[in-house]
Amino acid sequence: MHEAWLPREHPLHRPRHGRRQLVALICALAFFSAPLSSWLFGARPEQLENRPLAEFPSVTEGLDFFTGLNGWATDHLPFRKGAVQAVNGISRGVFGEPAPLAGGSHSSPVGAGQVDAKPPIDESVFPPVIEGEDGWLYLGHDVSYRCVPSRSTEEVIAGLRAWRKAVESSGREFQLVIAPDKSTVYPEHLPETYPGEDCSVAGREAFWGEVPKATGAIDLRAPLRQTAERNGRPIYHDIDTHWTHEGGATMVYQLAERLSPGITSTWKMAPSRQYSHSADIPDLLGQDRTVPIQAYSLAPDGGADNTQFKPSDFHQPLHLKSSPKPGMITKPVRMVGDSFTQFASPYLAATHTDIAITHPDNVTTNAQATANFLAEGETITFELSERFVAGGRYPLLDPAAAAEAGRVLAAHPVR
Repeated sequence: MHEAWLPREHPLHRPRHGRRQLVALICALAFFSAPLSSWLFGARPEQLENRPLAEFPSVTEGLDFFTGLNGWATDHLPFRKGAVQAVNGISRGVFGEPAPLAGGSHSSPVGAGQVDAKPPIDESVFPPVIEGEDGWLYLGHDVSYRCVPSRSTEEVIAGLRAWRKAVESSGREFQLVIAPDKSTVYPEHLPETYPGEDCSVAGREAFWGEVPKATGAIDLRAPLRQTAERNGRPIYHDIDTHWTHEGGATMVYQLAERLSPGITSTWKMAPSRQYSHSADIPDLLGQDRTVPIQAYSLAPDGGADNTQFKPSDFHQPLHLKSSPKPGMITKPVRMVGDSFTQFASPYLAATHTDIAITHPDNVTTNAQATANFLAEGETITFELSERFVAGGRYPLLDPAAAAEAGRVLAAHPVR
């Protein structure tokens, strides 16, 4: 007989659900039903980090269903953003320092699927936001990912070389460009001291001293600073982790010159529209702030503007096609790019007759479809962010990912 069915006075009697168990069950039910209840009453979850809200886990995932509930419930809690703002305000008002918000989170303005391996130590020792001088804000992952890499520099180089070999063996051209962190291009606005300074600086110097040379990656640091000096303004936003449209255009120029030297001689750029863009780093502090965006027109033949502004995060591949004009790249190009490429896509559209862009996450989460996508191109371009490459956080850095795509590319060679 089960002990719950024994008489209450029996020394072995134990109820199935004691008072403490009942309280715990009620609390758990309230926590996990809060998102649904608030939704029924009109409240909607807000995206706090610059990433998609966690999806409800599938019951087919086994035990992962239960572990996935925590992330879903946290993201969909009502009034979460207001709570973050309140905590930050109290910390600053009472203690005179920012609250340690989002400590230990692996969320990132670049993508939710790019954390591949568990780091050896707790990353919560690093702040999610580094408050620099003159109001500049830096993403904490610029530091933590260098200090706590998931792959060694040798493993990163091996992964990138595997992609070059897989692509070039199929008769295609391979281009690799690494978007530098803002802290790399503008270290002068960092605070005098901050957690992880020593290991971060050492990691940055080692990365740029080894990786571009070993992998053939385009080093954009000097071209970006030259563009900024020529225009008389920073090429990264002071409170956003990304570069400006001028940074995106600089990358487009560099890529085009390597595909077809001299092709940019007929290109003509001019300022066009201006608009406001929600800054990503203040979101981590519970703040709503914007940065001004200056967009540009680009005429590859020096005539009419040929840009296309089609917002996309590339999780669904973005296809951009245009009628051929002098000064354009006519070979089909397939590109893997993240949020830095979002500031370049209008100018890629202006200068390519056939280019399509997919997100780095798709390379491993939807490997077969992405391999078929890449096989459509005669040139394959990778734009990857420094923090994720230096930290070894891209799953596509596993040579097995390159080998899997390479089999599809080899089956559809370019001759």
